Formats: sequence, structure tokens, C-alpha cells
Amino acid sequence: KHTLPDLPYDYNALEPYISAEIMKIHHSKHHATYTNNLNAVEEKLAEALAKNDVSSVIALQPALKFNGGGYLNHSIFWENMSPNGGGDPSGDLLEQINKVFGSVDNMRKQLSAITTAIQGSGWGWLGYNQSTNKLQIATCANQDPLQASTGLVPLFGIDVWEHAYYLQYKNVRPDYVNAIWNVANWKDVESRFQKAR
Repeated sequence: KHTLPDLPYDYNALEPYISAEIMKIHHSKHHATYTNNLNAVEEKLAEALAKNDVSSVIALQPALKFNGGGYLNHSIFWENMSPNGGGDPSGDLLEQINKVFGSVDNMRKQLSAITTAIQGSGWGWLGYNQSTNKLQIATCANQDPLQASTGLVPLFGIDVWEHAYYLQYKNVRPDYVNAIWNVANWKDVESRFQKAR
């Protein structure tokens, strides 16, 4: 059974960039729901597989993708942020960002722009392409998980579901996306980058 991961900081730790109210609802309600629903879907899937019920296995795939993606994406998202975040990455990650995007600023602008432009709900990602050995920016609709959807290993994700920002930023998604950079946990992103390589 999957369990809701603990936050590595208090609900109010990312203020003023993300309010305690948003963090509490986002983690304890939304992520908890994805976790519980994923467990329920996996139970149904196990039953269907045991019965060799291919039709039911296929019918469960959308719920598995949605709740499994919600579980995975948020598990990365909390780690991608830190009250001691912000600034710029360093080391190998900085070198790779400069090589692919020209500068950290260019990468931020590109990822912010593509994420802000997502229609409806979804995620903007900085990912790592293991076949080209390069960083790559991508978006995913809804809760589609990056690796299962694109093959890219997720390094840094920005959640643009309205529940991630609306209570604080209302309909001004660009302000929220720009604020995320102030809490970006580059140590976590660097660690994911090194593992992906």
C-alpha cells in the first residue's frame, strides 16, 4: 500500500510564496486522495489480473494513470521545494543547464512560459532524456506522469492545477509560476539529475 509521504517542512515553511492554507489542503486533501485512490485502483487491478479479466484491466488504466500520476507527481513536487530554496543550481546541473539552455535564466523563462501556457490543469517539467543525455522541458496534461508519458526522468516539476495556487494567486498563474523559483530546491534537483545519469 502506498502512504502519503510526510512533507520535509511545515505547512507554513514556504510562505510568503506558497501559503500554509494552500500547502495544508494540497498535501493533506489532494495528495491524500490520489494516494487512497491509487491503492483502491491497484486492489481492483490485482483482482482483475487474478481473474484474467483483460477487459477490466484495460478499463482501470485511466484511473491508474490519473491517481498514480497524482501520487508520483506530488511526491516529487514537495521534495522539489524547500524553505531554503531559490537562487541558482550549481555543479554538474548548472553546467548542463548552461550547455542546453544558455543560462539558468533562459531555462527559467522557457519552463515558466510553457508551464503558464498549459490549457486547463497539468504540470511543467524539467526532465532528463536518458537517450540523448540532455535536459529537456516538457508539459503533461492533468496528472499524467512525466516518465511514463514522455520517457523523460522528472527532475523539477511545477504543478499548475488551480488547487496549487488559486487561494493565494487567484487566476494569475504567471505570478505563482514565477514565485516557485524562490523555493526551488536545487539540491534535490541535482540529486535527481545525478541518479538519472
